[in-house]
Amino acid sequence: MDAWFSARGWKPLKFQRDVWTAIADGRSGLLHATTGAGKTYAAWLGILRTFSTTVHAPKKAEAIEKTAKAGIRNLAVVPAPLTVLWITPMRALAADTLRALLPPLEALNRSHELGDDRPPFAVWSVGARSGDTTAAERSAQTKRLPTVLITTPESLSLLLSRADAKESLGNVKMVVVDEWHELLGNKRGVQVQLALARLRRWTPTLCVWGMSATLGNLAEAMRTLLGHDEGALIQGQVPKKLIIDSLLPARAERFPWAGHLGLTMLPQVIEEIASSRTTLVFTNTRSQAEIWYQAMLEARPDWAGLIALHHGSLDRAVREWVELGLKSGELKAVVCTSSLDLGVDFLPVERVLQIGSPKGVARLLQRAGRSGHAPGRPSRITLVPTHSLEMLEGAAARAAIAAGHIEGRSSPEQPLDVLVQHLVTVALGGGFLPEELYREVRSTTAYAEISRENWDWCLAFVAQGGPSLAVYPDYRRAVPDDQGIWRVPDDRLARRHRMNIGTIVSDASMTVQYVGGGKLGSVEESFAARLKPGDCFLFGGRLLELVRVHDMTAWVRRSATKRPAVPRWNGGRMPLSTTLADAVVQQLALADQGHYDTPELRCVRPLLEIQQRWSALPTPQTLLAEVLKTREGWHLFLYPFAGRHVHLGLANLIAWRVAQYQPYTFSMAVNDYGFELLSATEVDWPALLPQVLNVGRNEQAQTASGEPDERKALLDEVLQSLNANELAQRRFREIARVSGLIFQGYPGEKRSSKQLQASSSLFYEVFKKYDPANRLLLQAEQELLAQELEIGRLRASLVRMATQKLVMQTLERPTPFAFPLMVERFREQLSNEGVAARIARMVEQLDKAANASAGSNEKTPSKPEAVATAEQVRRSLAFGQDIPSSPFADAAPAKVRRPPRTGAGRRQAGL
Repeated sequence: MDAWFSARGWKPLKFQRDVWTAIADGRSGLLHATTGAGKTYAAWLGILRTFSTTVHAPKKAEAIEKTAKAGIRNLAVVPAPLTVLWITPMRALAADTLRALLPPLEALNRSHELGDDRPPFAVWSVGARSGDTTAAERSAQTKRLPTVLITTPESLSLLLSRADAKESLGNVKMVVVDEWHELLGNKRGVQVQLALARLRRWTPTLCVWGMSATLGNLAEAMRTLLGHDEGALIQGQVPKKLIIDSLLPARAERFPWAGHLGLTMLPQVIEEIASSRTTLVFTNTRSQAEIWYQAMLEARPDWAGLIALHHGSLDRAVREWVELGLKSGELKAVVCTSSLDLGVDFLPVERVLQIGSPKGVARLLQRAGRSGHAPGRPSRITLVPTHSLEMLEGAAARAAIAAGHIEGRSSPEQPLDVLVQHLVTVALGGGFLPEELYREVRSTTAYAEISRENWDWCLAFVAQGGPSLAVYPDYRRAVPDDQGIWRVPDDRLARRHRMNIGTIVSDASMTVQYVGGGKLGSVEESFAARLKPGDCFLFGGRLLELVRVHDMTAWVRRSATKRPAVPRWNGGRMPLSTTLADAVVQQLALADQGHYDTPELRCVRPLLEIQQRWSALPTPQTLLAEVLKTREGWHLFLYPFAGRHVHLGLANLIAWRVAQYQPYTFSMAVNDYGFELLSATEVDWPALLPQVLNVGRNEQAQTASGEPDERKALLDEVLQSLNANELAQRRFREIARVSGLIFQGYPGEKRSSKQLQASSSLFYEVFKKYDPANRLLLQAEQELLAQELEIGRLRASLVRMATQKLVMQTLERPTPFAFPLMVERFREQLSNEGVAARIARMVEQLDKAANASAGSNEKTPSKPEAVATAEQVRRSLAFGQDIPSSPFADAAPAKVRRPPRTGAGRRQAGL
């Protein structure tokens, strides 16, 4: 292996040698190194150096027999058993890893062509198993797994469900978890923890290594992966130049609305792509990728065949063609989503463009690393803002990275739906004894504190579905046999479970296929269900006309005449991370002091100066609140800079608290910077706001010692302020799928989203009525608070706001910070055409007021230069609207009302 490395003119870096030594010593650990520094070969060559010489056939006669059966002519070699699992979070990464591992492996196998007088050597093979694996490949792997299997968490769980799981996986000596940061903070990472615990039971000396380039909490990340602190934490300090800049407009709009700088930046984006060899253009959503790809092709039709589109809903063949085109340097640009975020090695890529905010420092670093993906080569990412305030995020991200501030990730705590699924998986994979498995599960970080009561409940749930489902045989999924070993009693239930393993939940997918032609990919059923035959939509960079929908397939043909819709993929908008939000506020503090030292701040300076003249700028020491009276009513604008999920919870909480004093009805709007509360009746915000901004107001909530429990009080208030039942029911749909309550169907006969929703709603109501202690109901509430409302971050925001000076400003007109919030509310209430006309009129009025307040003697610029027309606004509003603006779009309208009093002074409010 050293010779193979040297033959390419490479010299091992220190961190690579450290990993090789640690693996040779049998140690597990976490490798954290810059993207493109050589993490893959640090792990892979360490594996080959340590394990390839230890896997031999024990007997020559046995080797001869095995090689003859395998069709190998050289009787001195024998196929090696499955020895290494390489876990990746994405299909594209699995394919790329396979290509990276093959060259040194082929060199190794060639170097061990031994004669008959030498001990027979075990030939290593490598293969991949994921959602992209063909039926033929799966069939071959059923007979014999390769020595090295590159797989995903879902496919690994499927292997654990095989009856011969222990025989198939019992020889595994090494597990590599690539891009561990991508799995660490979600249920897929919990799947990995449980799978590793099972493998360690069979092989106590199992060597496990994680790899990442973007983690802020390394010790916790390693402990979660290994289940303990005894590991080698190796950081690759490889000097690498990172360039982060912004593609700035000639003139920043002083009164922005979300998305309005999107396609207006197209000429500059085209120019940047033309000046580079190969560019990745990242968007945050698949719909945005579709629109940008189409716009680029229309702007440069001569680039047809040189630019491409890549996202997870496209057919496997299309994605592989794009990936190979990037590898070979044949493509000039690829518009993509997170499908190309992770670890994929495309050496020809010189630079990355990010359309819109990356929303987090770690995501920005990850995407930047797709360019210059090799030691010593610079990585460059250019941010393309989609509205004026996003320019601040560019400067903020650069400052955060310079200061070494990267977001950390933590494992979910005790997700019982994942555990229930795992119990059935293990029951299929040879069965289990409860006490042994309990100890095994508790060895993971996610379930280290699981109580005996929760464990017993999970056992009872897989045995009979709880008290309300006990009479139904379909929920007797695992029961003890005569020896006390828990197994799946029914082959039909076994097949159903294997078809639905995994924690990725989404709307039912519908295949998109040409009439009489090939498949293009898939869209979510909720989008396709709104289309009628003859309607057009944009998909895969093509304008398609729907012919009919049949058997979960949307049959289409090409169209070039009608205005298209854009497919929607659910998932909710990514909120601004705490790390990046804090960095943005630091940039505002610099502007408040008159320091406009970066290109981004200089470009957005006109906006910030108007904000200062009409109101104030938020800083780390101040909390800005703005009050405005319009014909609509009384507005409050508050800017905690805590991300849209937290702001939604804060808006509801504050509205509910205010309603304790006097009945009000509020309309709401939120974005990543703040929120708006609008009431038709006057609210004395200067008097009320300081009273409702404390952490916990419910004095009845107490700890075991009798002290007030602020955390419990806050939870109670948040749940009362929201339509918690509806929101928890929505979260329960996902839990029901993961836990196996709902069968999503066999291949080709997937149930519709309406059927799945109806099924989950029925279970929810049955459990509420007949099994109120059901742990999955409690989990739905906990996930709602922790993930959708980010209750921990919400409380931290309240704590921080309590330390800030409240700056209350009474406005004469909307400020540049308030205007985007008003637009968010308009978009919930009006059509695009109505919103566009209103925005165009308001921007024209605000621009005139801004010029007057600046004392400018210049005439207001003509409308094409200064103010967009209603049609231009309408087009920009359509851009990027692939998902609801609120993560609770299917909940009731965002209003808080106080119903009639019940009891002495008690008031309640809900959405």
